[in-house]
Amino acid sequence: QVQLVDTGGGLVQAGGSLRLSCAASGRTLSSLNMGWFRQVPGQEREFVASIRWNSIATDYGDSVKGRFTISRDNAKNTLYLQMNSLKPEDTAVYYCAAANLKYARFGFTTVAGYEYWGQGTQVTVSS
Repeated sequence: QVQLVDTGGGLVQAGGSLRLSCAASGRTLSSLNMGWFRQVPGQEREFVASIRWNSIATDYGDSVKGRFTISRDNAKNTLYLQMNSLKPEDTAVYYCAAANLKYARFGFTTVAGYEYWGQGTQVTVSS
């Protein structure tokens, strides 16, 4: 079992930056694919970014490409999301997620592709 704890959210002005972290316990992350999603109340959870277990590939949602960067430090058992040039429409609760490699058949950009979730961290971008 994997426990994920998301931190780093907060209030920032448009154009600013934040870095989210996701610390894992219970198991090493080195063999897990990982991702970030976000959700606004009343809407479905939206894919933000994903990274393979060995960092060989990443994916980004269209709305964050060129602004957000996903990375991982397997030695620290931590996943990161660097968010730059933030916009008010980036306001949401951000969740990190992890999955064993067998979930890859569901895709890296879908909620179904992940089995472990963090509790979420609120990001609010003011205009």
